[in-house]
Amino acid sequence: MAVEHFDVVIVGAGLSGVGAGYHLKTACPDRSYVILEGRDAIGGTWDLFRYPGIRSDSDMYTLGYAFKPWTQAKAIADGPSILKYVRETASENGIDRRIRYNHLVKRASWSTEDARWTVEAEVGGATQRFTCNFLFLCGGYYSYEGGYTPEFPGVERFRGALVHPQTWPRDLDYAGKKVVVIGSGATAVTLVPEMARTAGHVTMLQRSPTYVVSRPAEDAMANWLRARLPGKLAYDIVRWRNVLGGMWFFNLARKKPEAVKANIIRMVREQLGPDYDVDRHFTPSYNPWDQRLCLVPDADMFNEIRSGRASVVTDHIETFTETGIRLQSGQELEADVVVSATGLVLEVWNGIEVSVDGRKVDASRTLSYKGMMYEGVPNMASAFGYTNASWTLKCDLTCEYVCRVLNHVKRTGARQAMAVNDDPTVAFEPWLDFSSGYVQRAMARFPKQGDRTPWKLNQNYALDLMSLRYAKLEDGVLRFTNREGQAAKVPEKLAA
Repeated sequence: MAVEHFDVVIVGAGLSGVGAGYHLKTACPDRSYVILEGRDAIGGTWDLFRYPGIRSDSDMYTLGYAFKPWTQAKAIADGPSILKYVRETASENGIDRRIRYNHLVKRASWSTEDARWTVEAEVGGATQRFTCNFLFLCGGYYSYEGGYTPEFPGVERFRGALVHPQTWPRDLDYAGKKVVVIGSGATAVTLVPEMARTAGHVTMLQRSPTYVVSRPAEDAMANWLRARLPGKLAYDIVRWRNVLGGMWFFNLARKKPEAVKANIIRMVREQLGPDYDVDRHFTPSYNPWDQRLCLVPDADMFNEIRSGRASVVTDHIETFTETGIRLQSGQELEADVVVSATGLVLEVWNGIEVSVDGRKVDASRTLSYKGMMYEGVPNMASAFGYTNASWTLKCDLTCEYVCRVLNHVKRTGARQAMAVNDDPTVAFEPWLDFSSGYVQRAMARFPKQGDRTPWKLNQNYALDLMSLRYAKLEDGVLRFTNREGQAAKVPEKLAA
C-alpha cells in the first residue's frame, strides 16, 4: 500500500482535533493535513460517553471554540448538544472530509535526515503508514479502552449490574431500582440527579467529599446580549467575562483558601438546610482547586437530595455482597445497579509510542515546552487543556501557536522546530499539580514541567495568550534548524 504524505497529521477527531483542522485551514491554507481517528465517529468524549445526563462541567462560552459562537440558551450543555456543535463545526469547514475513521495510531517515528514523521495506524487488523512534516496529538488525555475501576472485594458475588460510565450499556434498565453510584467527582454528580428521576433511589457513595457548586444552566446575561448584539460580539463579551471571572476565582482560592472554602460550604448549607450533615458529606479536607470543583446546574443534585430520591453516604467499602455493598461502618447498601464512577485512566501522548532517529522516547524524562511541545522531540505538539478552566481555551491557543510555528518554518526554510534545554538548573516538577486520584496514578509516566518559563505550565489563560499568540518564536529555546543539508541533533538523554 502506498504511503501517503501530509504536511500535518492530526491524531483524534474530537473537540481538539476538529479545532486544529479549522486553525490549519484558516492560518495555513496551503498546508495539507489529515485527521486520523481511532473510532468510527467524530466527537471524541462527546460521542464516546453515553451515560445518563452526560454534560459539560464548563460553560460553553469557554468550552466552545473562539471562532464559533455558542448560540443555545443553556450555557451548561448536555452531551448531545456539544456533539452536534462539534459536528457542525467540522461540516461547515470541510473538516469532516479530512477524517480517516478507524485509524488507531500506535507509533510515530521521526527521522532527522528526512525531517519527517512516519506514523503507523492500525486499520482493520493491518498497519497503514503515513508520513508528515508535523505531528499534532489531539486525542485527549485518557484511554478510550476503559475507565479506572478499583478491585472491589467480593465483587464477584454481586448479583446486580456493575457498570462504568465510560462503557455504559445501551439496554441498562434502572427504572424503579436501587442504584449506588460510587464516586464523588463530576461524573457522579451528573449521574445522581439524572438517574434519581426514574430510579427507586440513588445513593452516592464516596470515600471523601468533593467541592460541589451550583450554577444556573442558562446564562441570563449571555441570552440577553445575544438578543441585542451581533452573535460573535455577544459571544466574545461573555467569553471574556467568564475567562476573567474564572481566573479571579482561581487566584482567590489560592490566596484565601479558607475564605473560599467557607463560602462554598455556606452555599451548600443554603441548598440542603440546617439539619443536613454538610460537614460530613460536602466539606472536603483539601483546599478548593487542589482538585477540580464539581458543577451542578440549577442545583439539580441538591434538589434530588432534598426530595429524598437521592442520598449521600460517606464511608469505605468493606465488601460487595450478593445484594449490594457492606461498608466499614457496618451499614449495608442494597443495590440492583452499582455504577463505578471511579475515574479515568490517563494516557501519555494518546497512547502512541514515539521514537526519534530510532530511539524510543521516554516521555517521563522529557520537559514540556509551553505545555504543548517537548524537549528534544522535533515537530510534535499536543493539545492539553486547563485543569482550572475550560479545556478548549488552551487548545485554541495551542492550535494558533502550532500554525505560527508551521508558518515560521516555511518562511525561514527550516525543516525542524525543537525545544532544547541548555540550563542544567531547571528543576523538574510533575506535569499537573493536582491531588485527584486519577491524576496521581498517572503522573510518573507523564512529561515533566520545569520550575520556570518556558518549561512551566501557566494554568493561566492571560499568560498563555501572551506566550502563545504574541511572544516571539525564536526565544533561544525553540530552535528552528535542519535546513536542507544541515545536520540537526537530538539530546542523548531521550533514549528510554
